[in-house]
Amino acid sequence: MDYRKKTVVASVAGLTLEGMDIMFISFAMTMIISEFNIDLATGGLISSITNMGMLLGGIIFGILADKYGRVKVFTYTVLLFAIGTALTGLATNIEQVYIYRFIAGLGAGGEYGIGMALVAEAWPKNKQGRASSYVSVGAQYGVILAALLSAIILPTLGWRALFLVGVLPVIFAIIVRKNLGESPEWLAAQKNKKINNKGKLAQLFETPRTTMTTISLIIMATVQIAGYNGLMIWLPSMLQKSQGLSVSSSALWTISTAVGMIIGMLVFGRFMDRFGAKRAFGIFLLASAGAVFLYSYATGSIAILIGGAVVGFFSNGMFAGYGALISSFYPVQIRSTATNTIFNFGRAIGGFSPVFVGYILQSYDMTVVMIYLAALYCISFLVMLTLKEAQTRLYNRLK
Repeated sequence: MDYRKKTVVASVAGLTLEGMDIMFISFAMTMIISEFNIDLATGGLISSITNMGMLLGGIIFGILADKYGRVKVFTYTVLLFAIGTALTGLATNIEQVYIYRFIAGLGAGGEYGIGMALVAEAWPKNKQGRASSYVSVGAQYGVILAALLSAIILPTLGWRALFLVGVLPVIFAIIVRKNLGESPEWLAAQKNKKINNKGKLAQLFETPRTTMTTISLIIMATVQIAGYNGLMIWLPSMLQKSQGLSVSSSALWTISTAVGMIIGMLVFGRFMDRFGAKRAFGIFLLASAGAVFLYSYATGSIAILIGGAVVGFFSNGMFAGYGALISSFYPVQIRSTATNTIFNFGRAIGGFSPVFVGYILQSYDMTVVMIYLAALYCISFLVMLTLKEAQTRLYNRLK
């Protein structure tokens, strides 16, 4: 297997395990709320705290990866989120759940950007969209894996056993450390003394143009995460309540939606490579706004399954483009720092979406939630229009 394929396989596997870990919260949420006797908003805070950990971990491990190498730091991040996930299964109160989820978030936040940087440095510019999409679908493999494990483990062994499965990534980290070499582009830059004393966070705001680009990308990433979390964290519970679905039926919905997301990502990656970032993001953002709004009117099991797949196709198909998009704006010296910081900043802010959705559900219904999500995608579309003048041409030149 050549180096390009190895970077994709390692990054896909890492994101699969990360996606599995994040979705454990969604399926175990009802049980955790019941055991610790907390309200919906307090339950939603679990995900928000995880995302705060991702922000800090993304910054710390992004800087370390730019300075000490991608692969070495990548394995440490996997080990950290595996430990945090397993410890969550041992928590005796909600405060401990918050602490352990923050630890898991530290590792998960570092893992994403480093994996994306590895792929960006291994693949040619005109294929980075599809390469990024190959990696991004890993999160959806994790969603499907979490749904299957939840359907098997939760009814019989409970939510604690589910999180103890999270120790498995330790094995993956050992395999990666032994079989994946360091990024040639990073090694070349280090040899040429271009990396020493680099990788500083301030470089993301070095000039007015760079600052505007960074802020715009953060807003877009925030909407992406807010929309994803708003859908995937609470929709299984909303469907259980509004449609009378069982845990197994909501797992089937989650799998259907995840399949739609996977197809959407693969399509988006190729679309982005062929037609550019502006057209790809523009079409998918507007389609996402329309899809989530119309989904609030879906009734019946078939409409729910098909509608979920359509919503997943558009709303999370865009996820595939962020790794290539962000990486193309920043040099190798700060690429991992930039990717991790921007996307995890979006995760941290967008991570509060489940809390907001929890408050909405306590007073309103699913329709109001979907209107909120549709509005987010419209905001991201407007921000994307400002980004195109400053940076789309740069991306197109790099393709």
